[in-house]
Amino acid sequence: MKETDACGFIYMPASSVVEILNAEPINTTSSLQEAGKNPPMAQAIVRGHLPVPNVQELAQAWNRSSEPVPEWYLRAEEEATADEVVAGGVIPVVDLSKLLDPQATEKELAKLGTACKQGFFQLINHGVPDEVLLDAKRDITEFFKLPLETKEVYKQLPDGLQGYGSAFVFSETQKLDWSNMLYLLLRPIELRDMRFWPAQPPSFRNSVDRYSAETAKVVSCLLRFLAVDMGVEQNRLLDIFGGQPQNMKVTYYPPCREAGKVMGVSSHTDASALTLLLHVNDVQGLQFRSDDGRWLNVEPIDRAFVVSVGDILEILSNGRYKSVEHRVVVHPSKQRISAAMFHQVDRSTTIGPLPELVEGGGVSRYRSVSHADFLKHFFATKFDGRKSHLDHYKI
Repeated sequence: MKETDACGFIYMPASSVVEILNAEPINTTSSLQEAGKNPPMAQAIVRGHLPVPNVQELAQAWNRSSEPVPEWYLRAEEEATADEVVAGGVIPVVDLSKLLDPQATEKELAKLGTACKQGFFQLINHGVPDEVLLDAKRDITEFFKLPLETKEVYKQLPDGLQGYGSAFVFSETQKLDWSNMLYLLLRPIELRDMRFWPAQPPSFRNSVDRYSAETAKVVSCLLRFLAVDMGVEQNRLLDIFGGQPQNMKVTYYPPCREAGKVMGVSSHTDASALTLLLHVNDVQGLQFRSDDGRWLNVEPIDRAFVVSVGDILEILSNGRYKSVEHRVVVHPSKQRISAAMFHQVDRSTTIGPLPELVEGGGVSRYRSVSHADFLKHFFATKFDGRKSHLDHYKI
């Protein structure tokens, strides 16, 4: 009988992880279909966000001036105090090729479980072809080089999240992030709204489509290994992630000559289950909150994904895994670009600890909630961190 791994793959001696991942039996069709009639849940919940100045354009003019930081973007000094930041901290590294190697699976699985208890790690040897990564990076970079009027063809609508613009601006008094974004729903494919998918550069749609399919394979594999680590049936999490809903947030962070006074993205946890972050260029700025309260700089490994546990996965695991606060700081003279792939549960899912984890006398540490109500609460609290969102569900 042929030996199979935890992802259901048949072991192939001396084969590359690329070949293994290409055997993943999930829907990776690359056809670009027009959007369905039903809006995505997140899009249906976000209503009435306010238009604000384009940060990329504002920064180009402001950085050449002697004007102070615009009041809307000026942060309290304690938000970015230098002595709170730990440089060169150790970030767990997980090797997917070792997870797929029967001789190394057990040891690497333990590393994966420990990393998820910490809340974030870098994933290497993930099997996404270099060509796919480079094409996505190239086209994302080229999009942000386009003239403003071209980018704004794909701008967000007042009652939606998808498209080009700024995130979660609901009040004229809130502090704004020093960034612009392009937000797209990628999967299920039939719900894509191509109005918001840039046609420039010409290869953008195909590059993102291929990248979406490849990252979905990686997440499918990780979910199986995480289920094994949690002690449940290996397809248990995949069943909850039916259709593997996936959104992409590409963020452009302009340089700021007074970088310590602004924030690229405010401190928050992700409402998703699992996030894969790709550094599009070599400028770092991502920071995670460590257990001692200080901020830990992430020094990205070339071609690696930074993987973070989201709120949903913390709840599903009954607190075994940890959704960690993180934020983005900006550079005084260099632009930064990143692409985050958010992976969600099926919209019909009731979010709560897996019953298998609390049977036999176990204690549920979180109360259950519908996916719709979970997202409503997230958007209502915006980026106020764990105290106002995730802790809301703790028992």
